[in-house]
Amino acid sequence: MVYDYDYIIIGAGMAGLQLANAFLDDSHFKSKSILIIEPHQKNPTEKTWCFWEKGPGIWDSIVHKKWNQTQFIGNKKNTILDLGSYSYKMLRSNDFEDFVISKVNNSKSVKIKYDSVINVDNHTVNTKTDSISAGHIFDSRIENTFYLNSKKVLIQQHFKGYFIETSNPIFNDKFFTIMDYTIKHKDDTSFTYVLPFTENSALVEFTFFTPHVVEDQTYDTYLKRYIKTILKINDYTILNKEKGNIPMTSYPFYQSNSNNLTKIGTAGGWIKSSSGYGFKNTEKKIQIIINNIKNSKPINSNLFSRKFQWYDKIFLNVLYYENKHGETIFSKFYRKNDIKLTFRFLDEQTSILEDFKIIWSLTSFAFIKALFR
Repeated sequence: MVYDYDYIIIGAGMAGLQLANAFLDDSHFKSKSILIIEPHQKNPTEKTWCFWEKGPGIWDSIVHKKWNQTQFIGNKKNTILDLGSYSYKMLRSNDFEDFVISKVNNSKSVKIKYDSVINVDNHTVNTKTDSISAGHIFDSRIENTFYLNSKKVLIQQHFKGYFIETSNPIFNDKFFTIMDYTIKHKDDTSFTYVLPFTENSALVEFTFFTPHVVEDQTYDTYLKRYIKTILKINDYTILNKEKGNIPMTSYPFYQSNSNNLTKIGTAGGWIKSSSGYGFKNTEKKIQIIINNIKNSKPINSNLFSRKFQWYDKIFLNVLYYENKHGETIFSKFYRKNDIKLTFRFLDEQTSILEDFKIIWSLTSFAFIKALFR
């Protein structure tokens, strides 16, 4: 059968544009025809994405800031962690979108169509204005079955952040704060995350890992309290705000994949469910897809590790039923293990022996109950 395109990517978000960029960077796909379908010409809200990696990476030219040290503050103790050969990098979504869209606009193989998708029927994408076919479709839309499924374990990583600027030098921009539990909301797993860009500017974000969400004013209350009492800043300007909700869940998104369709990004279960990090995980999933295509393997082969899916389910189960223990769990996770091993574990690159070391460091009655559940 002759299709209009070899591949269609639905959605020009983080996953869709990463996939388009991977196609553009690989000479194997120069003769292929690829279409991105996206309803918005410009994303109305800017986001930040962070990830860790060793050495240089493919996004270094647009990295806004990177750090080689972090601090973890929990259980009334401050721990400075050296990242060694790793760097913690931050991107702004606008820079990322401009970077990839510019490459798309200068490409002969990849095109973008601004339109709304109504549905996908086998190899055909039906939009408000057209019906377009493809050999394979990559879809970033979350299925309605996710929202309707009452049996899924769901921890919501919800947050609000202020991009602030101070009149006096306040911050040490050599390290960032990955978690600070000094100020918390009730017995919930909640903490502050701080990314200092310069001595006078930073992103200060109050974050929850909880089954429930809160009112908007709750974030504001804790952000203002943290800035005033912990950072001891009275004079500052809020340049911008960021708000989001990332699902950390055991829901089997991958069951929607088929021979002609692959769910990508959050809709594909590409968010690491035990941490909420998705940018680097997406890059790795896409590389697997690219290699599968080039080696004539089923596109959806080897996208997930059953071992790490099981670990994630245990961790989510603990946070779901024993949310008040979040500070203790994360304190053990970051303090009892070398940060490089921690990153490798979250990147799903560790051996069984290394896995056991990590899991043993977290062992508690809450974990044992979660294991039996």
